[in-house]
Amino acid sequence: MRFLLTDEQREFGRSLDALLTAADTPAVLRAWAAGDHGPGRALWGRLADAGVFALAVPEAYGGVGPLPVEAAVACVELGRHAVPGPVAETLAAGVLLAGTGGPVAAEWLPGIASGAAMVSLTLEGYGPYAPDADAADAVFTVTGDELRLAPGPGEPSASVDPARRLFRPEPGGAPVAKGPAVRAAARAAGDTAAFATAALALGCGEELLRATVAYVKQRTQFGVPVGSFQAVKHRLADTLLGLEFARPLLYGAAVELASEVSRPGAGTGSGSGSAEGSPGAGAAVAAAKVTAGEAGYAAARTALQLHGAIGYTEELDLAWWLRRARPLRDAWGTPSACRARVLAG
Repeated sequence: MRFLLTDEQREFGRSLDALLTAADTPAVLRAWAAGDHGPGRALWGRLADAGVFALAVPEAYGGVGPLPVEAAVACVELGRHAVPGPVAETLAAGVLLAGTGGPVAAEWLPGIASGAAMVSLTLEGYGPYAPDADAADAVFTVTGDELRLAPGPGEPSASVDPARRLFRPEPGGAPVAKGPAVRAAARAAGDTAAFATAALALGCGEELLRATVAYVKQRTQFGVPVGSFQAVKHRLADTLLGLEFARPLLYGAAVELASEVSRPGAGTGSGSGSAEGSPGAGAAVAAAKVTAGEAGYAAARTALQLHGAIGYTEELDLAWWLRRARPLRDAWGTPSACRARVLAG
């Protein structure tokens, strides 16, 4: 079995890195946190043109997916650049609606693939909050075997990350689909959201480590760079090891998900049990999520300690990544929940 990325997959990651580097994402983040979604939606459109959101949408609905490995490559880059918006939720909604099928899939999936539709969602068992629901074109909720379109984003709740606002969707809304296919598709969507969040957390940790290494090379103490101190080297090495151990788990989970969706009938929206997700894939996703989430959060703690008080300042772009690491660790499966799922799987 091949575990290395292909040349095309690596080039896809490099092209996204170049696109996002030119986009000045810190400025986009500041506007998003202030309630101005225009720059973020413009960036979302460019990412869609690059094929990011089509990766979770079947070809029958205008997408190219499901392609979990490519989705992992994309989300790592989006995490490295702290792209705002419900990225994991939109990708998960693509899986949810494709597994559900029917008119709701035909209405929303082409827009998700093209970037015209930004979607947030809540799933039973993952908490009541929909990230960035105020910016989304639709907020889907699943309870039991009913899929509903929320009538509004609801009231905002406190969030550690000001560029990742949380909303409890307004109750009600007529069911747009119901039955066993919805329940099965919701389980697959939950795995997708956890998987994408793991990749975002890994990318966030990578950027925190990169910025910290650059900083300790410049900051001096006793006439020498603090990066030359053995204790600092050890802390950075531990952070790097945590991220590097998470990477194969993330791509291992991608291989599991890719094997699952390649089975006959998977992802067709036929309402068959193929959308449900196997215990093996779920456990692999949970392992990736807890490892990448913890590694990203550890990178944030290292970055804050080695930057000192300057790490807290709003003027330093690093603050956006610092405040994102812990929410990514806990979203779509807390560490304890993921460990329990790994043990059960």
